[in-house]
Amino acid sequence: MKGVYLLDNSDRRGLALGDVSMPTAGDGEVLIQVSSAGVTPTELSWYPTFNTKDGQPRVHAIPGHEFSGVIAALGKGVIGFSVGDEVYGMNDWFAQGATAEYCVAVPSGIAAKPASLSHHEAATVPIGALTAWQGLVDKAKLQGGERVLVHGNAGAVGAFVVRIAKLQGAYVIATATGSNIEFVKSLGADEVIDYKATAFEQSVANVDIVFDAVGGETLQQSWKLLGPNGRVVTIAAESEGASDERIKAAFFIVEPDREQLEKLSILINNGALRPFLGGVVSLEEAPAAYAGRIPRKDGHGKIVVAMTVSEN
Repeated sequence: MKGVYLLDNSDRRGLALGDVSMPTAGDGEVLIQVSSAGVTPTELSWYPTFNTKDGQPRVHAIPGHEFSGVIAALGKGVIGFSVGDEVYGMNDWFAQGATAEYCVAVPSGIAAKPASLSHHEAATVPIGALTAWQGLVDKAKLQGGERVLVHGNAGAVGAFVVRIAKLQGAYVIATATGSNIEFVKSLGADEVIDYKATAFEQSVANVDIVFDAVGGETLQQSWKLLGPNGRVVTIAAESEGASDERIKAAFFIVEPDREQLEKLSILINNGALRPFLGGVVSLEEAPAAYAGRIPRKDGHGKIVVAMTVSEN
């Protein structure tokens, strides 16, 4: 089958298109014929992309761990799904990804594709929406009426954070600049601070939760804004190896979750939550998408790699 893979372990940006091994569904696994796969460029610098779970080097890793497609085969013991089902979801970070014609996942990481979405749109959802849900609901234990400060609102995760926080009854304060200000307002943010015009740390205080998708100085300036019992959640990759124990405790990595995907599907089908498709590229264009050379429609949303570009 055709797929996109890393050339070797030394060049962390080098991708090639070619023939890759066809996966098979083992016991308890599902083989998926991929329709579209989401692009997360930072994945090309993450530890699981270059190493196995036991620390051995990975060779020719296939990126792209969120997808939408059709079940092509079921491994022994799989229940709740049938061949031909349209599904979306994500697979393990150490597994071969979905930027190929087929990929393998486990049932706990997939759910029925939202009926209101195309495969292209559905492929933009799993990582961003699950990250927002797990960060706000599972890790930060968001309660209705709490004040949430969100950094990185126009990105693949941040847009879902604003909407899910609002749906949970939060008061949302967002930082943005330029054209993203109106975009974030359209998501329902109660306040939007133009961080290029005003230092956000001088404009807000006494927040219950900071959801950070930026890291660095933005994260450092956010600690002093917390009220009593305030907590911070960060997904900024550099935080994983931080020496500050506060940052270590705040950092988390999203995990596949079928039950949460099903909840998100309900919100999407009801119109309460919507994805933002930044563009659709062919498999041949995937290396350019990972290199950031594909402009996003309207400047936001996620790029997806499609096995068949012309879709509804």
